[in-house]
Amino acid sequence: MSRSAAGSQSALREANTAKIVDAVKRFGGLTQVELAEATALSAATISAIVKELSLTGLVETRPTSRSGRRAQLVTMARRSGLVIAAHVTARAIRVRIADTAQEILEERRLPLPPDHPMDTVLDRTAVLIFEMLQMIGSEPDELLGVCLTIPAPIDPATGMITFSGLMPGWEDAPIAPILSQRLGCPVIVENDANMAALAEATLGAARGVADSITVLASDGTGAGIVIDSRLHRGADGTAGEIGHIQIDPQGQICRCGLRGCLDTVVGANALLAPLRSHYGNLTFRDVVSQAAAGDQGCRRVVADAGSTIGRVVAGLAQGIGTGLIVVGGELAQAGDAFFDAFSTAVREHVNTGRHREMVIMQSTLPPDSVLAGALVEIIQTTDVLQRFEERT
Repeated sequence: MSRSAAGSQSALREANTAKIVDAVKRFGGLTQVELAEATALSAATISAIVKELSLTGLVETRPTSRSGRRAQLVTMARRSGLVIAAHVTARAIRVRIADTAQEILEERRLPLPPDHPMDTVLDRTAVLIFEMLQMIGSEPDELLGVCLTIPAPIDPATGMITFSGLMPGWEDAPIAPILSQRLGCPVIVENDANMAALAEATLGAARGVADSITVLASDGTGAGIVIDSRLHRGADGTAGEIGHIQIDPQGQICRCGLRGCLDTVVGANALLAPLRSHYGNLTFRDVVSQAAAGDQGCRRVVADAGSTIGRVVAGLAQGIGTGLIVVGGELAQAGDAFFDAFSTAVREHVNTGRHREMVIMQSTLPPDSVLAGALVEIIQTTDVLQRFEERT
C-alpha cells in the first residue's frame, strides 16, 4: 500500500472513531446496532473500533437487551463512580451527571410548574436521575453523591434555608435527607450563587485570584463571595444575599417580608411589567434574547437593571475590598446592554483607592456555571471522597 493510501486509511479510521465517540457522548449509551444507525457506519467497522476503544479504556461495554434480544451497550469509561449536580430555579430544574474527573456524561432540563412544591420537585428530580442513569447504562449504586442547588441562602450548620418566604414549603424541611432517602446516596444542598462563585474560582475567570465576587443575575440576583481563596458563606449562609438588600424604602413588599429589596426592582416580574403594554406576554428569556438582538425596549429595561445591580455590588465590593467582579446568569446573557450599564455603575460607586484596580469581567463559563460549581463541591465533599477511597 502506498504511503498516501495508508494515510487516507488512517485518516478515515480516525474520522470514524471520532463519529463513534461523539455519538456515545451525545446519547450517553448506545448498543452497537444503534451506533451503526447513528453514525451510518457498518456493523463490522463499529465492532472493530469499539473493541479498540475498549482496550484503550476510553469506552466500556456491558451486556444489555433491546426488544428482547441480547446486545452490547457502549458507554464512555468512567472513573470510579458518578456524581450529580442539580440546579432548581423558578422555572426549571437542570441535572448533570459526571464522573469524578468531571467528565460530563448526561445533562437534562425539566420545566417546573409555578410555585412548585418541594415534594413534587424532589420526586421529579429522583425520577429524572434514575432515567438518566439508565440512559448511560449505569446503576444507582454507582452514585457517590448529589449537590442540589437552590436560589435561597443555606445555613451551613443545618443545611436548611435561612430566610422564610423565599421558597414556601421548602424552608422547614430537611431537604438533603429527603432526597438522600429517595436516591440512596449522600446529598448536600447549596446556594446557587455560591456554586457559581466556586465554579469561577476553580474553573473560570476568578481562577488564581484570592478575593472575588461572582454576581448571578437571573430571575433574582445573588452574589457568591470568595475571600482568601475560600468560599465565604457567612455565619448563617446569608453572605452575598444582595437580592434582599433594600434599595427603595417605599417599594413593593418582597417575598422575604421586607420592602423594596433589589429583587423587587430587577427580578423577572419587575423587568416584564413595563414591557407588557407594548410587547404582550413576554417571558424573561424573551426579554434577554431580544435585548441581545438589539430591541431597544428590552435593552432599556435590561440596562436599568444592570445599573441598579451595579450600584448594590459596588457597595459589596467596597466593603470586602475585592478587585475582581465576575458577572454571570441569564440576565448577563443580554450582552453589552447589561454589562456596560453594570460595569459603569460599579465604577461610579466604588472607590478603589490608589493601589487597587477594579476588574469587571463577564463569565467565560457556559451559561449554567452553577452546575459546574456544584460538581466541584460534591467531589470535594469529605463524605464523597471517603466513599471514593473505600471503593478504590
